[in-house]
Parts: sequence; structure tokens; C-alpha cells
Amino acid sequence: MLLGLVLALTAAGPASAAPNTDDEGASKTLRAQLSAANKGHIEAKAKLANSKKRQLELSLQLKKVEGDLAAITAEVAVLAAQSYRVGRLTPINLMLNSASPNEFLQKAAGLELLAQRDGTAMRRLAEAREEVARTKAAIDNEVREQTKQVAIMASKKKELEKALGIGTAGGFVTANSPLAKPAPRNSDGSWPSEKCIVDDPTTSGCITARTLHAYNEARAAGFKRYTSCKRSGGGGEHPLGRACDFSSATSTFKNSDATGGDRTYGNNLAAFLVKNADRLGVLYVIWYKQIWSPSSGWRAYSGSGSAAARHTNHVHLSMV
Repeated sequence: MLLGLVLALTAAGPASAAPNTDDEGASKTLRAQLSAANKGHIEAKAKLANSKKRQLELSLQLKKVEGDLAAITAEVAVLAAQSYRVGRLTPINLMLNSASPNEFLQKAAGLELLAQRDGTAMRRLAEAREEVARTKAAIDNEVREQTKQVAIMASKKKELEKALGIGTAGGFVTANSPLAKPAPRNSDGSWPSEKCIVDDPTTSGCITARTLHAYNEARAAGFKRYTSCKRSGGGGEHPLGRACDFSSATSTFKNSDATGGDRTYGNNLAAFLVKNADRLGVLYVIWYKQIWSPSSGWRAYSGSGSAAARHTNHVHLSMV
């Protein structure tokens, strides 16, 4: 089994200190696999959504240009029919059928006007046909892009499941979880790159703007118990300012499994974070020996030795 989760909580330390879960109960290799697989899945999902949006826009555009093409084709058909009925005026028959120089000039002007009209119609017809062809090619390209991103998502899911090496789990779901306000995204739907430059309200360190947004949204939803985000030691997202640990207890991280109301609090918080994962930019959530990721949903995640390593005393949130 790849999931060798070994970490012990320090026996002595202040009750309000953050849980000593520098490795989140996992090996460095597993943490790297979790991060890479989930980031790859999230990026592919954003590209897929953007491609579908673009395909819809192109489909609407195609409908319009095909309508324009039909109208121009009908116009050219009318001009062709007129030419067939009355015959084409040429400079020779203009001279032969002109009674005076003035009449010749008038007919010549009319001939020029007809030529301009017919030439414009044919150019518009050619342009409309080219636009239809370009739009259809663009739609085909978006379909290929979507196929590519779906394959990437499936691949990342397999990578994550292989890394975890454990079957699916029941997970934590609450139908009445409130919706969070969406965090800012790039115009193509991807998440902007952020640095640890925002003051962390839970420590003296820094976090990213997206992490702060998730923290504030959780508090706005009623999850206001003790929380610690930035941690300088260890690996994972904490040192990067992209993770927070939400205690299931009111004002401390207890070195014991949450029960009763504390466990319900953790269940509801985990469900809130998962429901709003796309809105907030959630990379993964760990709670009560289970881990949620956007590519594989809830799966078993067993730590050893302490409540902190097993994540039975706090909800861990990692952000993109």
C-alpha cells in the first residue's frame, strides 16, 4: 500500500497551537502526487469548460454566417437569372444600339454599375463561404481540445487513485450547505497564480488571496472555530500559504478524536468546502480519515499515531 501515513503529535505544547501535521500524515512523495494530480485535473477541467463555452459561441456564429451565406447565394441567383433573361451588355452592342454619344455614355455608366454590383455580390459570396469554412474548422478544433482535456482528467484520476491505493469512501455531504462567493478566475476559467503576500488572520505569517477568501467564506457560512493557516515548517501547502487547518473544537486543537457536536461541525465544514470547491479553488480536503479531491471524490485516508495525523480533530483544506 502506497499510503504509509506516519506522524505523531508532539506530546507537550500549547493547547491552542496548530496540529503538528507538517506532512499532513503523508509521505513527501504522496503529497507531491496529490498536488500534481489534483492541479492537473483542475487545470484540465477549466480548459474543458472554456472549450465548451467557445464551441457554443462558435456554433452561434456558424448559424449566423450560414444564414448570411444563404441570403447572399439567393441574391447572386437572382442576378444570374436577370442576366440570363436580358443578356449581357457589352461595349460592342452598346455602340451599335446607341443613337447618340450621350446615350452611349449613359449605357456605359449602366454597364459599369452592373459590373460593380455583380462583382460585389460575388465577393460577398466568396467571403461568406470562407467564413463558414473557418468557423466549422474552429468548432472541430474545440471538439479535439475537449477530447484531449477529458483524457487528461481521466489520466489524473487514475494517477491519484494509484497514489492513494485505497477504495472509495462514504464522504461527507450536506444538502443544505450554503454557497460561497466565487473567487476571481482568469478570463479563460483558469486560476490565477498567487503568492503568499496577504496577511494571515490566524497567524503572524502570510497566505494567498484565494486562501484568505476561502477562510472568510467559511467563517461567513458559520464555521468560526479555531483555525490555523500558515506554517513555516514541513511540506505541503501550509508553508506556501495555501492551506488551513480548521479545528473541530471551539478554541484549540485537541489531541483526541472529535465526537458529538465537534464531529458534526467537522462533517458540515468538510461538506461546505467540497460543495464550493469549484467556487473557491479547493485542491483537496482531509477530514476524519478520508480525503476529497476533485478528480476522485471522497476516498479513505488513514493516518497513524495521533488524531492530528488521522485528521480526526481538524479539517485540512489545501488550495490551488
